[in-house]
Amino acid sequence: MKKLFLFPALLTGLLATAQNGYEIKVTIKPFANQTVYLGHYSGKQYPIIDSVKLNPAGTGAFKGPQKLGGGIYLVAYPSKNKFVEVLVDKQQHFSVIVDTLNAGQTKFINSPDNEQFIAYQRYMSDKGKTHDSLRTALKNVSSGADSVRLAARQQEVSAEISAYRNQVIRKSPDNLLSQLFHLMEEPRIPPAEKQPGGKYDSTWSYRYFKSHYWDGINFWDDRVTRTPPQLFDERIDKYFNTLVYPAADSVIKELDWMLGYASISKEMTRYLLVKFATRYLSMKYMWEDAVFVHIYQQYFANKTYDWLTPEGKKLITDRAYSLMANIMGNKAENIDLPDADGKVRSLYADTSRFTILTFWDPTCGHCKETLPLLDSMYQAKWKNQGVRMYAVAKETEGTKKTWTDFISQHGLNGWINVYYAKAAEKERVDAGIPGYSQLFDVQVVPAIFLLDHDKRIIAKKLTWQQADEILQLKLKTP
Repeated sequence: MKKLFLFPALLTGLLATAQNGYEIKVTIKPFANQTVYLGHYSGKQYPIIDSVKLNPAGTGAFKGPQKLGGGIYLVAYPSKNKFVEVLVDKQQHFSVIVDTLNAGQTKFINSPDNEQFIAYQRYMSDKGKTHDSLRTALKNVSSGADSVRLAARQQEVSAEISAYRNQVIRKSPDNLLSQLFHLMEEPRIPPAEKQPGGKYDSTWSYRYFKSHYWDGINFWDDRVTRTPPQLFDERIDKYFNTLVYPAADSVIKELDWMLGYASISKEMTRYLLVKFATRYLSMKYMWEDAVFVHIYQQYFANKTYDWLTPEGKKLITDRAYSLMANIMGNKAENIDLPDADGKVRSLYADTSRFTILTFWDPTCGHCKETLPLLDSMYQAKWKNQGVRMYAVAKETEGTKKTWTDFISQHGLNGWINVYYAKAAEKERVDAGIPGYSQLFDVQVVPAIFLLDHDKRIIAKKLTWQQADEILQLKLKTP
C-alpha cells in the first residue's frame, strides 16, 4: 500500500521542481545599465523577441513563461550591430558570460549544447585556417605534383571535418548541433568504380545528389528555421534553382512534399508558406503563375492562420485572382470591345493560327515606341505567317481621339484595334465582373501576349523581340 502512495507523492515533487518557460541569464561586459536584445534567425530576417536592461554589473535575464522554439538565438548588443550566437534547445535555463573585448572567452553555465557548440567553433577555427591556407597554396602552385599533393591534403581536411560532425551526430542524433551538421553537409557522390559497369550513366550523379539532398533534415523540425540563412533558407533556394526541373508541375510536386511533412509544425508551415508565397508572388518565369495559383488554392483559399494579417491575405488573394484567368497554357478570356467605328470586335472571332494580343495606353511613352516596332514585325513577317494583331487601348489620361490619331499617324493597318474606356471598366466592375485589366493581370503597359489558334496563352508579358523569338520557334513546330 505504501508504494501506491509514494509514487504520486514523488511525481508531485518532480512536477513542482520542473523548470517551465525560459530564463537565459546574460552578463555582458562592459554594457552596464544598457539594454540588450534576444532575437533569432528566420531566413534573412532577425526578429527580436525579448529585451532586458542590464544592471550596473552588466547582468540581466531574458525570461518568459513559455519555452522558446529551438534554434540559434542572437544576444544583440545595445547598438544591435553585433551579437553572440546562442543555441537554444531542450535546456532553456542557463547563463552566458560575454566579454566584448575578448569574444573568444565566452562562457556558458548549465548548457552542454552551447559548450559543445563552442568546442566545434574552436575546432573549426583551426581546421578552417588549414583549409584556407591549402586553398591559397593551390591557386599559386606551379608544379603538377605539388597540386595533386595539396588537393589530396585538402580532401583529407574536409574528411576530418565531416568525421568530426558525424561523430557528434552518431552520439546525439536528435540534438540541435546534429541538425546543424546535417545542414552543413551535402551528399557525396560515391566513386564511379562502385557502380555497375564501373561508370555512371548520364544522369546518375544528378539523381543521387537530388535524392540524398535532404538526408537527415526533417521538415517537421522547426529548429532548422532558426538558423543562419546559408544553412536552411539558401539550401532550399539551391534545391529549387538547380535540382528541381523548371516547370510548374515539378515545382508544385516539391512544394506539396515539403509542406506535407511540415504540416505538423505550425512554425515550419508558416516559414515555408511565407517563403514560397513571397517567391512566386514576384514571378521570374512565365510558368510560375500556375505555382502561385496552386499555393493560394491549396494553402490560403480556405484556411486561416493567426500569423497572416488581413492585408497579407488580401494581397495573396488579389494576386491569385489576377493570375487565374491567364495561366500559361490555358485559354485566354474573351474580349469584346468596340473599334473606332463603334463595332464590337471579339478576340475569339478571329481564327488565325496565332494572335499577338497587346494591352497599351495611347499616352504611355514606352507604348508609343513599342507599337510601331510591333507593326514593323507584323508587316515584314508576321502577317504572312498567319499572325493577327489584336490591340486593346486602355483609356487613362488621354481621349478616344488620342487613340485614333496615333493609329492613323503610325498606319496600324490590318490590326484589330479596340478601345477600353474607363466607363466600360467601371460598368464591368460595378456588375461584379472582373475587368479586362484584372483578367489579364495588366499591371504595366505595354503587355504583350502570344496566343495560339484556340486562344491558349503560349507566352505573356513579352518584349516585342521575345514575341518574335517564341513565334518563330512555334512556327517550326509541326
